[in-house]
Amino acid sequence: MPNPIFGNYHGYYTKRPSLRDPRIALLPPTFFTGKTVLDVGCNEGWVTCEIAHTWGAHRVVGVDIDDTLVRAAWKRRRTLWSLQPPPPPHHVDRSPSPKRVRLDADAEPEQHLVADYFPISCPHSHGPLPIPAPTSNSDHRDVFPHNVTFQTTDWVTEDTTRDEPVYDVVIAFSITKWVHLHHGDQGLTTLFQRAHRVLKPGGALIVEPQAWETYGKARRMDPRLRENARHLQLRPHEFPALLEKLGFGPPKHLGTAGEGGFHRPVDLYVKK
Repeated sequence: MPNPIFGNYHGYYTKRPSLRDPRIALLPPTFFTGKTVLDVGCNEGWVTCEIAHTWGAHRVVGVDIDDTLVRAAWKRRRTLWSLQPPPPPHHVDRSPSPKRVRLDADAEPEQHLVADYFPISCPHSHGPLPIPAPTSNSDHRDVFPHNVTFQTTDWVTEDTTRDEPVYDVVIAFSITKWVHLHHGDQGLTTLFQRAHRVLKPGGALIVEPQAWETYGKARRMDPRLRENARHLQLRPHEFPALLEKLGFGPPKHLGTAGEGGFHRPVDLYVKK
């Protein structure tokens, strides 16, 4: 496998495993409810799917430069769909039969209703469950899995002429270093400028900046990155001033998340 010179690590979430991403956990529980979200550099789509599935988002779009990762993100969507429990039954007589009463005499109330609907061993052995087509009811398009999609694109360099303020939240987790090394100071500025354009007024940009000290290992991956790094003037501690200049308010430091080399700050900027 070639060097992940774009930060496009395969198996990234095996290195920072969690049922709930600790960076997202820094936000209020209702932060994404009803929101339209763009996840730039979505990798294998774990965060994208979590926001769509667990946090009540209206619509979530994940973009990544690596098509293999995007295909894995679509697979993650289907796997997560397979693992969710069935909806609670409606209009069903839950009165247990005499036989059920005898069998469950020592059980906790309602224990017989709890089951492993589709244990994780099943997708491994048989593949994930098929996703049903959305119904004509538009409400169904706003719930998982129909509220999440993925695209393969270099979001920094793709055509921006159709940019409109359609997102409530833009997420930029673990990508600033890679954009910076590939596209220079101007490329990083372009990333933030474009985030500002596609956000609605009052929308939020969430950034997990990577420390300058981590650039050293990354630039050794490829001669182009090493050469590009020689010309960088902007430093991560200067991002708040740059973002304010581009039309964002001062950062709200949400805290730090992750362990080891992944222990990084997470900052939120609001579009003025």
